[in-house]
Amino acid sequence: MTGSGPILPGGILGVVGGGQLGRMFALDARRMGYEVVVLDSDPESPTGQVANDRIVAPYTDTDAVMRLVERCDVVTYEFENVNAAAVATAEGAGFVRPGSHVLRVAQHRLVEKGALAENGFPVPEYAEVDTMADMVRAVERIGTPAVLKTATSGYDGKGQIVLRSAVDMREAHAELRRQSVALILEAFVPFDMEISVIAARGPDGDVVCFPPSENQHVNGILDVSIVPARISDEVRNAAVKLASGIAEALDVVGLVAVEMFVTIEGELLVNEIAPRPHNSGHYTQDACATSQFEQLVRAICGLPLGSTELLSPVVMVNLLGDVWADAGGTPDWDAALGVRGSVLHLYGKAEARIGRKMAHINVTAPDVETALTRALDARERAAGRG
Repeated sequence: MTGSGPILPGGILGVVGGGQLGRMFALDARRMGYEVVVLDSDPESPTGQVANDRIVAPYTDTDAVMRLVERCDVVTYEFENVNAAAVATAEGAGFVRPGSHVLRVAQHRLVEKGALAENGFPVPEYAEVDTMADMVRAVERIGTPAVLKTATSGYDGKGQIVLRSAVDMREAHAELRRQSVALILEAFVPFDMEISVIAARGPDGDVVCFPPSENQHVNGILDVSIVPARISDEVRNAAVKLASGIAEALDVVGLVAVEMFVTIEGELLVNEIAPRPHNSGHYTQDACATSQFEQLVRAICGLPLGSTELLSPVVMVNLLGDVWADAGGTPDWDAALGVRGSVLHLYGKAEARIGRKMAHINVTAPDVETALTRALDARERAAGRG
């Protein structure tokens, strides 16, 4: 372990979880001169393919997490469904950033909503649901439509059911109770747009935010991110202030992605947070002075935070395994990369499955409408339809 000063290039960074977020973090960290050690049960995980070394063990293994911390100058994680107890134990042996207190908030939707509300941040109306009687009372108070969610482990649209009317209550409650003991009912927000802001905060308390991203989802999975988001300056400034405030209130050291609804009235409501790099921040790789992954390295190492200046309008499109299926195998990269301004980021996953995130393409252009048209065209070409 290093002392209280910054962890300089040449240091060793650990990451819990071997997915694509860890991979892109490791690539930027190594470019900056750091060594990277990954903890994941798959020796050929996307991160493991590019890391300097691997600890092959489940990310829930407390002993393995401790071994990682003992080897590294600082440890982070690439998704929030890691063992918070293991992370808390590891904190005593060295730097784990963001800390377990942030992880515990992000892991549980009821804790998350409560922490945000207690700190004065706007969230949709919600209620804890345990029994069917709780469900009836919650629906009576919040009304329908509403969204019933598992309090833990849900991501990319999983673990949630939209209730169109009270008739749906019993079936939805039974379905999700099979997945989780704790449930949360949230008011359905008639939003105009979904946006997100990624805030970075260093150990000295310095906070910077990336420009808000306008996000479009399909089947609960992020499909397209558009930057600059097509919102007013007033909403843009409020979103950045909100994300910055959350990073400070939760004492984040690292990154926190704040997903928000922009209501029809132009107000902001926080949907959820993620204390890590985020799919909606991939645009930063090719359109900002500093990528979200380099920013994470800087933040957890105590280096000065990088500029978040947007250098060009940009659109990010996710490439799911569906593209491979539509292409009948390997996508037509030659055609996709023939689109002006397109940059491909492949994740190194061995099997392309329907709905699985496999890659993304960033397209920069003089304006967002041109970038959007070209990005969608690049994806169509990859699927063999261009």
